[in-house]
Amino acid sequence: MTIKEVLQQKRPTLSFEVFPPKKESAFEAVQASALEIARLQPDFMSVTYGAGGGTSRYTAEIASLIQKETGTPAIAHLTCVTSKREKVRSVLEEICAHGIENVLALRGDIPEDGHTESDYRYAAELIEEIRTHAPSLCIGAACYPEGHVESASQREDLKHLKNKIDKGVDFITTQMFFDNNRFFHFLYRLRDMGVTTPVLAGIMPITNAAQIKRAQAMSGAALPRQFTTLLDRYADNPAAMEQAGILYAAGQIIDLIANHVNGVHIYTMNKPQVAKKLQDEVRVLL
Repeated sequence: MTIKEVLQQKRPTLSFEVFPPKKESAFEAVQASALEIARLQPDFMSVTYGAGGGTSRYTAEIASLIQKETGTPAIAHLTCVTSKREKVRSVLEEICAHGIENVLALRGDIPEDGHTESDYRYAAELIEEIRTHAPSLCIGAACYPEGHVESASQREDLKHLKNKIDKGVDFITTQMFFDNNRFFHFLYRLRDMGVTTPVLAGIMPITNAAQIKRAQAMSGAALPRQFTTLLDRYADNPAAMEQAGILYAAGQIIDLIANHVNGVHIYTMNKPQVAKKLQDEVRVLL
């Protein structure tokens, strides 16, 4: 099933994201975690492409396994900033051969040395490639409710996002955020531009204080006072921090659904226990 079809059901949806192993030796453990999360029966699952594409060969395999073992629709991520056209086309063929109907088209992170050797500069170019080379795929794209960390302004970032959407995107997923008001403001501006594409709200339960530095670097997300107070109080108590982080994320989801945001996407960090506890907190709403 395509994500477009899932979202057309006009009801609240909850989806989970997992990432492939950073090392080959960890493949079985990651595979087991991904399947355990998929057995929670989310509306769909998303599998990332690995840092710099280094573990990208596992993406289609894990996504395919999720579909075959649990019947849960899966999305395979695909990045382009370090890829030649031939590589992208071969990955698309692999995705289709595995029976995966959904792909999340991303630019990807620029390598630390700045060297790319790529045929693509932007995700919009990758979206065009997918529409041409694998037109049957349902295509998703990423967005930043508080502006991309590399953009000069939110206005500029929205312009780039509108360009991606115009290339043929079926849905968009936000990077994580911790202040719902900033998401609502982003959504208002997007709709004011005439964009009606479904938007999935990306939520990351922060279950240990060390996560927050990387989360902010990736997303540029602001931390509201309520969240920083939580960190100050529980950062040195791992069990309390996990529970508080899950409850904070649950509060975000409750507020989103109450305001008719039907698509919520959870960055699980491959932690089945976190995914389950969060799902339990909001199950009745779904």
